[in-house]
Amino acid sequence: MKKAILITYPDKFAMDEALGLAEAADYEVAKLMTQKYLFRAKYGIGSGKAEELKKVSEELDVDAILFDERLKSVQIYNLAKLTGLEVIDRERLILEIFHKRASSAEAKLQVQLAELRYEIPRAREKVRLAKAGEQPGFFGLGRYDVDDYHMMIRRRMVTIAKKLKRVGKRRELYKIQRLRTNLPLVSFAGYTGAGKTSLFNILTGEKKDTERGFFTTLTTTTRSLQLSGYKALISDTVGFISRLPTYMIEAFKATLEELTYANLVLLVIDASEPLQSMTIKYQSCVGILAELGVSPLNVLAIFNKFDLTSKSEVEDKIRALNMTLEDVIITSAKSDFGIEALKSKIDAIVHVHVPNIPA
Repeated sequence: MKKAILITYPDKFAMDEALGLAEAADYEVAKLMTQKYLFRAKYGIGSGKAEELKKVSEELDVDAILFDERLKSVQIYNLAKLTGLEVIDRERLILEIFHKRASSAEAKLQVQLAELRYEIPRAREKVRLAKAGEQPGFFGLGRYDVDDYHMMIRRRMVTIAKKLKRVGKRRELYKIQRLRTNLPLVSFAGYTGAGKTSLFNILTGEKKDTERGFFTTLTTTTRSLQLSGYKALISDTVGFISRLPTYMIEAFKATLEELTYANLVLLVIDASEPLQSMTIKYQSCVGILAELGVSPLNVLAIFNKFDLTSKSEVEDKIRALNMTLEDVIITSAKSDFGIEALKSKIDAIVHVHVPNIPA
């Protein structure tokens, strides 16, 4: 495991999430540094903070600097030149996790496409800076001409997009077959780590991995769900996160498309979290669902991890998010609390929205 210094914002939500990302990417955080403003022109942080960072990195003998914000190539270059270390910004860190988690051929292609979309706006500046004198994070770029490097990325993007399109055609055939069988589709959605996959496992009898932290699920898995006298299909999809850039959502759009034509979307919320964190995560999820074109009328909120909190606290949080107790289901994947109520609610909603359900 590599040692790193993590730079983030001085609030609990940002620190907790940044630490979770670092852990998921297999970094040991030797030092957490915070600053209110992470958009300074030269380093992202102020010059004084940058000098402090250099000193601390030498004392702790770390391998990398993790920066919990989007950085320009010149900022990464400047920090790398100052510290002599590899500098990884927030988007690059998320891509590293995606890379580690991708298991299916489609997920690997989606991650490759996201990595190239991360690279393309930085390509010209990276080559220019590399030619000026290579630093960690810019290895091997000196031999490229700016336009050649830019075109190489473009060509690779086109190739991967074509491969994903072929996969998409197979997915479209599957969708047509599903519609012919008239089997309703239910899809899980929610913030990464909220417990989507744990609930999916309970409902379907699956044994998908739930122990690896952020972004355990990158590939959509669909299984059958037995309801009252008929079967539905239920899918587990990739988890969301705050400040997820549009190009990453675009790269996974084929996978997330399950949500757009699902008869019901189960939005899983971690009920044990402080209200501030819960609100930020809930708003992030709602924003991404809206971006995907999912109707709020097709969404059922599930407050999971009830075993880690109390009834009164959960009810207060539900009201704080402008919901009513009748609008939501409270569950605990750990204790099986609320699972039968969840199945009954799914059954009732699906019956209303899907005519002629097969018996």
